[in-house]
Amino acid sequence: MTLDPWNLAAFVAMAVATYACRGGGYWLFRQITPSPLLRAILTYVPGTLFVSFVVPAIVQGGVQPMAGAAGTVAVMLATRNLALSIAAGVGACWAVWALA
Repeated sequence: MTLDPWNLAAFVAMAVATYACRGGGYWLFRQITPSPLLRAILTYVPGTLFVSFVVPAIVQGGVQPMAGAAGTVAVMLATRNLALSIAAGVGACWAVWALA
């Protein structure tokens, strides 16, 4: 296998872009002092991003991802145990796959 210079350039460009995005956020927040309102708003960003990525995949995936999501949510609400809820979601997906 040979290393194509264009592939190497693409890898380096992606690494630089990723570092710039992450480092830029840290740099920006060192330069400014966010208001309490901005801090409150930013606490909701990770959850909203997660929902915006996961919900379309679940809805478009059909019965198997919906069963996995339902199993995960049910076990998480009942036990508050992350590892157990993940295992239940995977198990629900496998069960639907095996029955189909």
